[in-house]
Amino acid sequence: MVEIVDAYEKEALTVFGEFRGLLEPGISFIPPFVSRTYPFDLRTQTLDVPRQEAITRDNSPVTADAVVYIKVMDAKKAFLEVDDYKRAVSNLAQTTLRAVIGDMELDDTLNKRQEINARIRKELDEPTDEWGIRVESVEVREVNPSKDVQQAMEQQTSAERRRRAMILEAQGERRSAIERAEGEKRSDIIRAQGKKQSQILEAQGDAISTVLRAKSAESMGERAVIDKGMETLAEIGQGESTTFVLPQELSSLVGRYGKHLTGSDVAADGESLQSLEFDRETREMLGLDDIEEILGEIDEQVEMDIQEIEQEAEAVKAGEDAGIKSAEEVIEKMDQELDESAEGGSE
Repeated sequence: MVEIVDAYEKEALTVFGEFRGLLEPGISFIPPFVSRTYPFDLRTQTLDVPRQEAITRDNSPVTADAVVYIKVMDAKKAFLEVDDYKRAVSNLAQTTLRAVIGDMELDDTLNKRQEINARIRKELDEPTDEWGIRVESVEVREVNPSKDVQQAMEQQTSAERRRRAMILEAQGERRSAIERAEGEKRSDIIRAQGKKQSQILEAQGDAISTVLRAKSAESMGERAVIDKGMETLAEIGQGESTTFVLPQELSSLVGRYGKHLTGSDVAADGESLQSLEFDRETREMLGLDDIEEILGEIDEQVEMDIQEIEQEAEAVKAGEDAGIKSAEEVIEKMDQELDESAEGGSE
């Protein structure tokens, strides 16, 4: 009897029910009537695992199905060691799928498909090796929770979306409030800077006015001393004495202002005059103590006013920011102008 075996198959041969061997692809001659062959496909085969119901570790009912890819590696074992290897692998895959899902929580069964596939394949490898079968791959197709669980998950998803929407809305309102606050802050800063500049200008104006008044009073006081001194000198000069004693205060004033007087022979540096101190009676007669006291009070008041104005201006901001000169600069400039006007008058 002639038996033809396809290229992708092997056939198990029995004679009188006794296993005699495997028929390789090609033509084989076997005893007629008493022989029987059992074909085995050596290609990779697909087995569908029916949908299974399982309970997860957190007691959530789910249904799952899978597909298993197998290949016959040893046709003799597949013939002698197991009855209907396809059905055996399918049943083993079903029980393994339920066991693996029951050992996992619901969220893991929905998110960790690769882990489920690997665990099922590992569980199938050992028994199928004894059958001459190799499990090449296991793929879980669907894992579906119960309807109640699906509704709860949908509600959770909806609540999560609402929460995110509320967060986005709150963040938008927060950014808007921040922008408004920033705008108000900048507006307040601009108003404060304007007020500060106004206060600086007002303070500097008061300082200049005070300095001018002080300089005028000082000049008038010194001129009064000089006039009084000149009158006294004239009275002394009418006497018979040829020796004259000048007070130190009068000599310093003459040295300071005498060079500006028309026809004056006082040196410019004011160092050519020699003087001595007046006695008490002479000072009382000339009224020098009263003049010095008045000048001292004027200088003290001017200094206090200037310090108060400078402290107030510094509390707002330094006067350099407004481009305004300090009180010392104004006084120095006024001295220069006074010298220039005096020189012009002498010419």
